[in-house]
Amino acid sequence: MIKPYSQYLLANGLKVLLKEIHTAPLVSSWLWYRVGSRDEFNGHTGISHWCEHMQFKGTPQFPSEVLDRAVSRDGGMWNAFTYFDWTTFFETMPADKIDLGLRIEADRMVNSLFDEKEVASERTVVISEREGSENEPYFLLGEAVQNAAFRVHPYHHEVIGDLSDLKSMSRADLHGHYRTFYSPNNAVMSVAGDFKTSEMLARIRELYAPIPTGPIPPRIFRSEPAANGEHRLTVEGPGETTYLDISYHAPAANDPDFFPVTVLDSLLAGPSSLNMFGGGGISNKTSRLYRALVEKELAVSVSGGLTATVDPFLYSVVITVHPKHKAEEALAAFDDEIKRIQKESIPVTEITRAIKQARALFAYGSENITNQAFWLGHAEMFAAYDWFLTYLEKLAKVTPANLQNAAQKYFRPQNRVVGTYLPTGAEGQS
Repeated sequence: MIKPYSQYLLANGLKVLLKEIHTAPLVSSWLWYRVGSRDEFNGHTGISHWCEHMQFKGTPQFPSEVLDRAVSRDGGMWNAFTYFDWTTFFETMPADKIDLGLRIEADRMVNSLFDEKEVASERTVVISEREGSENEPYFLLGEAVQNAAFRVHPYHHEVIGDLSDLKSMSRADLHGHYRTFYSPNNAVMSVAGDFKTSEMLARIRELYAPIPTGPIPPRIFRSEPAANGEHRLTVEGPGETTYLDISYHAPAANDPDFFPVTVLDSLLAGPSSLNMFGGGGISNKTSRLYRALVEKELAVSVSGGLTATVDPFLYSVVITVHPKHKAEEALAAFDDEIKRIQKESIPVTEITRAIKQARALFAYGSENITNQAFWLGHAEMFAAYDWFLTYLEKLAKVTPANLQNAAQKYFRPQNRVVGTYLPTGAEGQS
């Protein structure tokens, strides 16, 4: 079988993945760095996200005031994201204009300025972002649950970081982080779209091969010990609505158990998208938790989420509790559904429907050129691109026995954190 993409390794360690797609005159180029909140320690939480922000503050060749105008003038879009295990930057542009994106990323891999005034200005921005999130019940509850779920592993803290660290980190801290992790040997470039592989590779070599190899970045290896029992917590905050966040320790993306848990997610709460751009709006009204909670008016809504990560993370179900009921009632109904899945054989027709929905959402989130380039690099951050290519095949192989075993293994009370958000009735400050 001929691979639908090409893979290369430059002498300086930069991995390059190229995928020709000639359906539209567009090219999407992504540069991924293996650095995220997983690589941060106390005192430096949020530094990866803040460092990402600083890449938009310019270099001598591309001052900050010309960057956005240059991309927009050529009809392109660009953005960047920081997550637990990675930071990425992308440009999607008309095929004959993508060279600008390639040049921008090659330049800011080594020449970002980190001007003191820009650092001070961006400190205000990220602190405001953090403080704005603190007005959101989902954030407050999710952060508390995440903090409780990880006592040792650096997944303990949110990507945005802790307020005390955002106030105290210096320009030297940020620039040191940049110099440590932004190097070709810690990066993957993924490009998909309307180009010829030989020509694209030649241009990438021309721009990126001269960049010297950096030091091997230090890594934090702190495995989270098994929980000693169920952890319950309560968060109080503004608003009128009660929420539940039930989070189980879940397998890493490269674990074979990830796929049965993915199907369980679809079965219980409706499929959740692994693509950061979201999915295709597939209804979860056929899911077990919707029928048990929403249709019976114990909840207003229910959703599940499983994240593809390097190390084991969480499978979380968030329930918006109906105003006529208490969180304890919704939790009891939730637990009844979990026990049913653990004890009773799941009908094949129901499994088939759940897999079909998960497959449809995955396909929808993979179809356009930007998403194709996204997956080309994203899968490399926690596994390899073959993980993406065989994803649907692995879902199709999930059996009723696989599902029951996974539910019994992961959906135990001793393996979870249950968080309840209790509203105080006061509105948040803007």
